[in-house]
Amino acid sequence: MSGSTSRKAVILVSGGMDSAVTLAIARQQGFQIHALSVNYGQRHSSELEAAARVAHMLGAVEHKTVHVDLRSIGGSALTADIDVPEEGGEGIPVTYVPARNTIMLSIALGWAEVLGSTDIWCGVNAVDYSGYPDCRPAFVEAFERLANLATKAGVEGAGIRIHAPLIALSKADIAREGQRLGVDFSATVSCYQADAEGRACGHCDACRLRAQGFSAAGLPDPTRYA
Repeated sequence: MSGSTSRKAVILVSGGMDSAVTLAIARQQGFQIHALSVNYGQRHSSELEAAARVAHMLGAVEHKTVHVDLRSIGGSALTADIDVPEEGGEGIPVTYVPARNTIMLSIALGWAEVLGSTDIWCGVNAVDYSGYPDCRPAFVEAFERLANLATKAGVEGAGIRIHAPLIALSKADIAREGQRLGVDFSATVSCYQADAEGRACGHCDACRLRAQGFSAAGLPDPTRYA
C-alpha cells in the first residue's frame, strides 16, 4: 500500500525495537507521522525517553505522551510489585498487562479521529513474542471492526485501518527490516526492567527475544546492558 505525504497516521511508539521499525515502515510509505506513547505506570521511564528519541530521529511531525494509570489496578509484573521472571514459562506470563493494547489503541483511535486520520499503526507481533493475547491477528482484526463501529469517522468516513506490519515477522526479520530502513536500534529500549539510563538487564523475556533476534539475523546487538 502506498501513501502520500499528506496522509496522517497515528503510530503507537513504546520505545522498543518493534514500534521503531513500525514507525520507519509507515514513514517509508509516505505517511505523516503522529507518534503516540502511553505512560501507563510501567516500571521505568527510560522506555518513554527512548520513545521520544525514536519519534524525533525517525521524523515524526509530532510526539504526544498520554498518561493512563494502569498501576492503580495492577495485575502485571510491569504495573505492580511482582517480580519480572527471568525464565520463560508456559501460558500467559505475568508481564502481560491487562487490556494494555486495547487501551492504547483506543487512545490512538481517539487522536486519529481528531486529526482526521484513518490509519493507526502498532508494532504487535505474533511470532517471537511472549504469548500475549492482545498481540494476535484476531485481536487486531477485532479492534479494527470495533474502530469502524465506534467512531464518527468509521460510520461517516472512509473507514479506520489498523496496520500491524510486524504481526507475522520473527524478531530476526524485524531486526533486518530495521537495518534496511536505517533504524538506530541503540536508541531503543526493550527491557522490562531497564535502569534509569536505559541499560538492559539481559535476562528478562524481552531481552532474551531481542538478543536472539539480532543473533539469528546475523547483526551486531547494539543493546546497552547494565
